[in-house]
Amino acid sequence: MAASQICKNPNHPKKGSSIKVHPIRDRTAIADIKRKLLPSPRNHLMFVMGINTAYRMNELLSLTVRQVEYAFPGTIIDLKQSKQDRYRAVMINEAVFPSLSRWLAEHPAPNKDAPLFPSRKTGDALSVSTCCSLVKGWCAEAGLQGHYGSHTLRKTWAYHMRITYGQPVELIMKALGHKTPEETLRYVGILPEEVLDLYKIAV
Repeated sequence: MAASQICKNPNHPKKGSSIKVHPIRDRTAIADIKRKLLPSPRNHLMFVMGINTAYRMNELLSLTVRQVEYAFPGTIIDLKQSKQDRYRAVMINEAVFPSLSRWLAEHPAPNKDAPLFPSRKTGDALSVSTCCSLVKGWCAEAGLQGHYGSHTLRKTWAYHMRITYGQPVELIMKALGHKTPEETLRYVGILPEEVLDLYKIAV
């Protein structure tokens, strides 16, 4: 087949551009993904921890067993941010703890410096690209339409902090390491929605 006849992925970004992935807005879909991932403690923890800590995927994958082995609800993990030369404190909450405990009980590597999320093939930390494919698969199985990837978990946390729980944008901005509230609103894709919602209010 000639190169010109090769079918290209219509969702593939043009050179110099990128596809913005979506947060998981539907809480029913979140519950469905959690339920389906229960047979895989490693993946279940990755999902639950991703949507409860706002870690970037590469930050999540940098965690070792040693950093979380004695964690309990309220434990603070101080992890260096990948995009900034500073540390960000994150708390293990009631949602993360049961999943973390279950995975640590089954983790295949006794070495405390082993990655928390190892590849079953190599034992090394999973790659971001592998996790991107996993997240896409989980969202597809939950019947979600749109673009999803490794950043989806972080965006899901931010989206629900703002929309579901009504937390101030300034606090979410600090947690994400953004510079302005506008950057945060654009990041989670809710700025246009919130502006349009203003027109629903009868004056």
